[in-house]
Amino acid sequence: MAGRRAVVTGGTRGIGAAIVARLVAEGASVLTTARAPGGRLPEGVRFVTADAAVADDAARVARAAETELGGVDILINNAGGTVTRPDSVLDTDDEEWRHNLETNLMGAVRLDRAVLPGMIARGAGVIVHVSSTAAHEPMEEAAAYSAAKAALSAYSKNLADRLGPRGVRVNRISPGLTITSAAEELLERTAARDGSDRETALETWVAGLGGIPLQRPGTPEDIAALVAFLVSDEAAWITGADHVIDGGMLRAP
Repeated sequence: MAGRRAVVTGGTRGIGAAIVARLVAEGASVLTTARAPGGRLPEGVRFVTADAAVADDAARVARAAETELGGVDILINNAGGTVTRPDSVLDTDDEEWRHNLETNLMGAVRLDRAVLPGMIARGAGVIVHVSSTAAHEPMEEAAAYSAAKAALSAYSKNLADRLGPRGVRVNRISPGLTITSAAEELLERTAARDGSDRETALETWVAGLGGIPLQRPGTPEDIAALVAFLVSDEAAWITGADHVIDGGMLRAP
């Protein structure tokens, strides 16, 4: 990927940080974003403070990419997140629904819109939307998040169909249970609440998901490897597809 210019949102921790590190290792020039600085970025990576839920931030990130990188060849819309609720359908108010849609859908829509003119003008570019297996099997405790990720998947497919003739590829990935730093923090809280330990809490999580055929949760590096393939020339004939990466967790074919 030498000479390629990449923007990765939410790239200071978890899956985003692993994607940044992998793209840098492959030779790309990378600019990443997060709501606040955090963690140590690989040498040479540019950073812009931005919130996917804030409308004006997308244009600011696109301007920074033009200034710092000279344009965008690769865009990874990774920023997202949710707050779980015991009875999410009834406990989630309008404001939280809006926040989930802004963070998990509209942030990607706005940033795509901001960088696409340059990709279309060059007749080349790759976009990856990080969705979730929750788009396929909604999480009972995160109805708004699941709905927003399902909307992101539908939008991503539509965009791929429209942009294919213009030389721009668009794909999405749907990670399953992945052990990020945020997941580790939640595991520790769950274990403390239940009076158990991390391993017991993890076993309970996996059992609640119906088990994982490959017998382990994913790592951020697992997800980054798939992203690196999708944005490479090796994937030149792949667009408009949803790539589930979950150790076989989803039961639907």
